[in-house]
Amino acid sequence: MLSRKAFRSLSSQSPSKKLFSTSSKLHADFTHAVVGGGAVGLAIARQLQSREGASVVLIERHGMVGYETSSRNSEVIHAGIYYGLSSLKARLCIRGKNLLYELCEKNAIPYRNCGKWIVAQDGEQYKELEKLHEFTQQIAVPTRWVSQEEAKRREPDVRAAGGILESPTTGIVDSHSYMQFLHGDFEDKGGVCALQSPVSRVVPIENGRGGWEIFTNVDGEETSISSETFINSAGLAAIPLSNSIMSPERQRKPYYAKGTYFSYSASKPSPKTLIYPAPKPSLGGLGTHLTLDMGGRIRFGPDVEWIESPDDYSVNDARMPEALDEIAEYLPTYDRSAVGLDYAGIRPKLGKGGAVWKGDGKEFLDFYITKEEGFEGWINLLGIESPGLTSSLAIGEEVERLLYGSSGKVI
Repeated sequence: MLSRKAFRSLSSQSPSKKLFSTSSKLHADFTHAVVGGGAVGLAIARQLQSREGASVVLIERHGMVGYETSSRNSEVIHAGIYYGLSSLKARLCIRGKNLLYELCEKNAIPYRNCGKWIVAQDGEQYKELEKLHEFTQQIAVPTRWVSQEEAKRREPDVRAAGGILESPTTGIVDSHSYMQFLHGDFEDKGGVCALQSPVSRVVPIENGRGGWEIFTNVDGEETSISSETFINSAGLAAIPLSNSIMSPERQRKPYYAKGTYFSYSASKPSPKTLIYPAPKPSLGGLGTHLTLDMGGRIRFGPDVEWIESPDDYSVNDARMPEALDEIAEYLPTYDRSAVGLDYAGIRPKLGKGGAVWKGDGKEFLDFYITKEEGFEGWINLLGIESPGLTSSLAIGEEVERLLYGSSGKVI
């Protein structure tokens, strides 16, 4: 655990005090402070540390990176097909997917481009697949129809009476290995990672024109570092942290969607493809789907449970009967008794709207990634849920673009 003295000494570890703007009169400890050490915060910190003269500190309240949402998800590399045409989610997911596959291939990070089937059981659900297929053509993301003959040959245990739309660019990644790489590469580039350093408050000096002072509370003692910029990538804590700086009329209510995942202990059936039910826009997620880990083990979920506390990772079987029925729709021969409670993850959301695009966008919740008006050097990232893991490298580029007007590919 960092002591007060150790956190103060972070500024002396900064590799350079060179400022990006020659007209700047700031004399901060760091050029950038990124709060939140999940996949997105790591990708942002790594991207910014790659700039010439940068000195970046990544501040994480836990004793390890990726402790919360980033390590409690489906580990799916999403294709980018569920989000609005002009949305940040669509643009950053598609860009992030391509960057992530390239990074994994180059650096031997475990991944698999296994593809995904979206299955319909009736005519109404098939219409949803038709809408999805039409949309993917607009955004140049490949999808294809799978015939019943092909389906029986490839995945004989999967039921899809209404039709199957395949997303061939969907895959899975070992999220822990991915974050370990980002963490190590960030530090190899000269970045500083301050673990077990919960942020107690952030003070904009002259609305950020004079930089930012970031206070942490370690062992009951509050100390601080200064930075030219402040990037709020705190995930579940991002909205409360933002609210602590914003005036009351600009504050937001945080929403938390907990999803429980279910394990499967039987050896059969054993699909090799991810299976998702046809999208239901009213849901806060994409339904109880079947995903695989890098060892080929099946897991189901997540379900959706709206909770008040972002610390409630308890799992219970209250929604298991409903989930079991949903699974049976597309995997009728599975063994219900082999399904057990596994783990829970929590998604930080901006409301209780849908996770998929409905057409009019009224219930769709996009990423909020903005250079906050009235403040200098503050990039605020709120509601970074799925497809945040897939989009993380592209979000790093986006933050750099917002700060400097350009981005550079870092692989």
